[in-house]
Amino acid sequence: MRRIRIWKKLGIFALLGMLLSWAISSCSPSSSQSQQSTSGAAEVEFWTMQLQPQFTDYFNQLITEFESNNPDIKVRWVDVPWADMQSKILTAVSAGTAPDVVNLNPDFAAQLAGRNAWLELDDQIPDEVKQQYLPKIWQASTLDGKSFGIPWYLTSSVAIYNSELLQQAGLDQPPSTYEELAQAAQTIKDATGKYAYFVTFVPEDSAEVMQSLVQMGVQLVDAEGKAAFNTPEGRAAFQFWTDLYQQDLLPKEVLTQGHRRGIELYQQGETAVLSSSPEFLKTIEINAPAIASQSVASAQLTGASGKRSVAVMNLVIPRSTDQPDAALKFALFVTNNDNQLTFAKAANVLPSTTDALADPHFTDLPDNATSVEKARSISAGQMRDAEVLLPPLKDIRELQKIIYNNLQAAMLGEKNVDQAVADAAAEWDER
Repeated sequence: MRRIRIWKKLGIFALLGMLLSWAISSCSPSSSQSQQSTSGAAEVEFWTMQLQPQFTDYFNQLITEFESNNPDIKVRWVDVPWADMQSKILTAVSAGTAPDVVNLNPDFAAQLAGRNAWLELDDQIPDEVKQQYLPKIWQASTLDGKSFGIPWYLTSSVAIYNSELLQQAGLDQPPSTYEELAQAAQTIKDATGKYAYFVTFVPEDSAEVMQSLVQMGVQLVDAEGKAAFNTPEGRAAFQFWTDLYQQDLLPKEVLTQGHRRGIELYQQGETAVLSSSPEFLKTIEINAPAIASQSVASAQLTGASGKRSVAVMNLVIPRSTDQPDAALKFALFVTNNDNQLTFAKAANVLPSTTDALADPHFTDLPDNATSVEKARSISAGQMRDAEVLLPPLKDIRELQKIIYNNLQAAMLGEKNVDQAVADAAAEWDER
């Protein structure tokens, strides 16, 4: 499904610094003008990301039900194009005109949480309500031990593999770990001349390599935010990707092209494994039906830690809201068990509440299950190990840039692995 995919982070951090260096720390619940509807009811302005028109009926019904149960509250829904959300919310927060409830993701929201932009929720939400959400997913919307967001819907990627390519290479099973991936990469290259995998090392693109380090047992930063990856585990992870590249077991374009190139290569039958969301199988069916007929889903690749990554969408409440109680009531309504389950079924995503995730929709497959249904079940099943793997740092993209640049230097032979890791750690700590 095109409208609901893993969050694609945008490079607007210069704008972030410019707009927020002075404004957000001064925001308080009294800084915006009072919002009242013409009927005298409190008005809650709710922003989502590119969910119209596909889910217009769903949200209209949701809002109607909420307003019927809460006649003293009116909800005004504003749907923002995906590519515009970050710049629009930055501008609105800085100007004191932010909405009351905003659909973001923990990564970007954490950057603003570090600037005191969001309402702190720990004293606002009872423990019994918090406990309805998956614990690791709730933790994703915390910074410095303080909760700034409420989890909403999730996506957890699976490994989609070309069974024909694996068969040509004499492999009965797809790789399930990075160690097995390295072995399969050599086998596939020797037998077919093709690559097993594409993962980008472009600093501004996917965070998949960063996540792989965590899955391999690397701690990226310590409790003080200092580099923690200059360790045997960190050097082994750098060595892993360096060896694959230098042994010609990764396409050369991994240094210059992004995740989109990986999709193209898989759909052309040039790579054997693709990391993507279950719904992407539908796209492969449209773009490359021959490859789709050979495509099977398996569990997400992982490392020694056994961790699986998950992408989280959450709801946050700006501190500048003049309707904090109404905003929180609506945010909890949107994300309760029943509404999460209904939306997850409609959008083919995963819910973030324990009861909704246990629904047979995610656990019981029909005899004639489609490839997408099978992949969705695999994705839901790995949620017990899934978590947001990257630490909630306001400058996480800078850490990614430093690590990727030094990894590239090692892969190109400009530095040895030990020096690349040490330089990356020093650069992060000295920034």
